[in-house]
Amino acid sequence: MTEVLGYAFMQRALLAGAVIGAVCAIIGVYVVLKGLSFIGAGIAHASFGGVALGFLLGLNPLLTAIGFCLATAWGIGLVARKSQVKEDTAVGIFFASTMALGILFIGLMQGYNVDLFGYLFGSILAVGEQDVWITLGLGAAVLVVVGLFFKELLFVTFDPEMAEVTGVPAGRVYFLLISLVALTVVLSIKVVGIVLVSALIVTPAAAAYQLTEDFRRMMALAVVIGVSSTVGGLLLSYPLNTASGATIVLLATLVFFMAALASPRRWRRPAAHHPVEQP
Repeated sequence: MTEVLGYAFMQRALLAGAVIGAVCAIIGVYVVLKGLSFIGAGIAHASFGGVALGFLLGLNPLLTAIGFCLATAWGIGLVARKSQVKEDTAVGIFFASTMALGILFIGLMQGYNVDLFGYLFGSILAVGEQDVWITLGLGAAVLVVVGLFFKELLFVTFDPEMAEVTGVPAGRVYFLLISLVALTVVLSIKVVGIVLVSALIVTPAAAAYQLTEDFRRMMALAVVIGVSSTVGGLLLSYPLNTASGATIVLLATLVFFMAALASPRRWRRPAAHHPVEQP
């Protein structure tokens, strides 16, 4: 096991995995508390269209996926807010149409592209130097935005109506949050794949939610679980000769069930239950 750590491809994979595990966990806390898991899944599958478009045009698939995912996130938000369509219905519409676009783009390609299907199921060991720089850049951008708008994001997550009353532009912050979800999805598709990316965002945060009701502690625990699951899953997949993305997600899922079994919430009467405490 130790000798494989000397290889450049493994070092790149571990670096990218650690960054992505941390970013997914932080954004995942907002996603879990605000009930945006279905939007995350919809945006994740929409990224397939962006990746396919990148291969069709001969561009970096991650860059085209950024634009595609952001457009999808904003489209979902606009349809849900400006029409009589519910949010889950809007997600379903964009989920199907963007996947259909991806299939259409594949049909326009000449020949079969193996790399494209690597994005579907993840190929963290194939992360190149350019992918690492994109991951670091996007990860840093997401974390900086979360740091700058921490209070606004927190307020809108817990009480959007009160946020609006007190002068916080809840609508704009909502669009900022789903934009951050879109960028996080793009960050993660190379690691666990389009099919599993929503699990990497939701599961560590859901596990942390089982263990604490303090918001800052929940975020810190989610980061620890996210990074440990990503790095641990990657290292486990090598001797087990299993798919890295699937191993990462299954390890995070195992941690979730362990956290659920140890959760103080299980021993509390329903009347004594309280939501996560704001810092």
